Amino acid sequence: MSEAVMPAKRQTLARARRIGLVYDLRDAYLAEGFSPDDVAEFDSPSTIDALDRALRSLGFQVVRIGHGRRLAERLARGDRWDLVFTIAEGLRGRSREAQAPALLELYGVPYTFSDPLTCALTLDKALTKQLVRAAGIPTPPFHVVCSKADIGGVRLNGPLFVKPVAEGTGKGVDARSCVRTRRELGAVCRRLLRRHAQPVLVEEYLPGREFTIAVLGADDDARVLGAMEISVRPGAPARDYSHEVKERCEQYARYFPMPPGALRRRVEALALKTYRAFQCRDAGRLDFRLDRRGCPAFLEINPIPGLHPTHSDLPMIATQAGMSYRALIAAIVRGALRRAREKT
Repeated sequence: MSEAVMPAKRQTLARARRIGLVYDLRDAYLAEGFSPDDVAEFDSPSTIDALDRALRSLGFQVVRIGHGRRLAERLARGDRWDLVFTIAEGLRGRSREAQAPALLELYGVPYTFSDPLTCALTLDKALTKQLVRAAGIPTPPFHVVCSKADIGGVRLNGPLFVKPVAEGTGKGVDARSCVRTRRELGAVCRRLLRRHAQPVLVEEYLPGREFTIAVLGADDDARVLGAMEISVRPGAPARDYSHEVKERCEQYARYFPMPPGALRRRVEALALKTYRAFQCRDAGRLDFRLDRRGCPAFLEINPIPGLHPTHSDLPMIATQAGMSYRALIAAIVRGALRRAREKT
């Protein structure tokens, strides 16, 4: 289709003809012998199909590349695209979310979402919390357990919440994650150290309501799209937003727009400040929870948010805000293309 016959709304975006789609597909890794827990963060075919349809509806030719190793192979043999839409999480190491962006920067190919530094830093929850604290944003006191010998050094007020330091999608979080005794703390830390082969983050537990906030754009143009409250239903396998609750969210979780008012304004302001502090781009999602006094505190930030149209938090917030899935993808692509034009 030529630009002359494209609908007017498509012309601005579709000047970039070819978009490469980079992603980690669960089925592909399962076929290689990885376990369901290993690939819990990765995407389903329905997510990739939805992204493909949305991008094609905007006038692009979509090239499905696959995971980071496929991207490396194609870049090395000379393949190029006008833009790469990457949602790859990576497979190994605490910098795995930075691998695809770093490859694309190496070859000078523009891409969506945050740069390698932001992606690497925000995957490590302890380093993230250090920067958050330095920026004056409230976050629970924490301790990093790197080995079994470190467990005795935890000096925090209980109850405590324990999780792997560099995982997403609630991996390693279950009904045992909230601990109240030294014995429980030791058992959970040892299990996570053994299972995930990485340090464990121990932080003071936040007992209040939980919110996730979506932000679009970059720098001074970044804006809050919406704020969603999350509650776990009675009878769920964990009282907190665990991996199993997320995976079966239709059964175990409730999602609704955060009520307007002073608390929402405060949470949104903190989310925007945090997003800018990490120099996130195009879109991101940030999690906050209320402490014992009812004050919001930072939990986590996700610079590569999930994009399943109905299952992932960012598209759900967009829907609540009156933005279609197609419009959300268009906004992400528009920001990336604007950045690419400014560089050239």
